[in-house]
Amino acid sequence: MRRRGLLMLLALPPLTAVAAELEINSASRAQLESLPGIGPALAERILAARAAGPFDDWADLHRRVAGIGPKLAQRLSDQGLRVNGLGYAA
Repeated sequence: MRRRGLLMLLALPPLTAVAAELEINSASRAQLESLPGIGPALAERILAARAAGPFDDWADLHRRVAGIGPKLAQRLSDQGLRVNGLGYAA
């Protein structure tokens, strides 16, 4: 019986923390700043660019917000940040 229980545990996928999704087009300043990699200055740039209109996609975000390049975009996406419901795809 012990062997069966051990085999069942080994068959389970590894437990990992799943980041909650956060939509950039509706996130508050506090929500944005809660993500590692977004400090007050970057959050302000995001909010200022978003005030002109919602972001269409990650490419639009790259164009309109200085400081968000492919590496940071991938990290933020891995943490749950979404643009129109989509994660970053390099």
